[in-house]
Amino acid sequence: MPLICLVRHGQASFGADDYDVLSELGREQSRCVGEELRRRELRDPLVVSGTLRRQRDTAALLVEAAGFGPVGAADPRLDEYDHLDLLKRYPADDGEPVGDSGSRQVQRLLDGALRSWIAAGDADGWPAFSSGAAAAVADLAAGLPRGRDAVVVSSGGVIAALVAGLLGAPADGVVALNRAAVNVGVTSVLAGASGLSLLAFNDHAHVTGDRRHLLTYR
Repeated sequence: MPLICLVRHGQASFGADDYDVLSELGREQSRCVGEELRRRELRDPLVVSGTLRRQRDTAALLVEAAGFGPVGAADPRLDEYDHLDLLKRYPADDGEPVGDSGSRQVQRLLDGALRSWIAAGDADGWPAFSSGAAAAVADLAAGLPRGRDAVVVSSGGVIAALVAGLLGAPADGVVALNRAAVNVGVTSVLAGASGLSLLAFNDHAHVTGDRRHLLTYR
């Protein structure tokens, strides 16, 4: 059965004018996960990503470090939700501003906004986002020939949506999965005749030990 490794992108540029750029640490993380995937000896893996710059750049650095073939076409269904827009649409009840908050405070605010977005249930909101992500991975799995694996470079929200869908987790489960996602963490699923099955979530052994300086969550 094909194995699909879902990789969260490397650290982006929190607090910068353009968040959608890998930090220098994010670039190092991307090369590190490429080395890890090479060690796993995936079978002629097809590598794809979303269209966001941080996703595409992570994929390119990963491929270079792993010695895999070129990155395939980008799929917008693997793009992350706009977290800044979400924070504006669903502000905290205490009215706390987002602009000057540190990453931990932003995460707290984002948890609440994400929970509200899911609860709203607007057809073009969370249902469209989560079903689109699931369809992207299902389509990829259906197109993989026997004996070939895949690597999908995406974002924490997309991966949380996919895993929550496989586990039947409620909104609080999505929020918890999203909060725990490590940069360049690897989530593995098997693509079988009955659909996708979760093997592991958020594996990040490759950024522990003497590489612990590479461990980041935002």
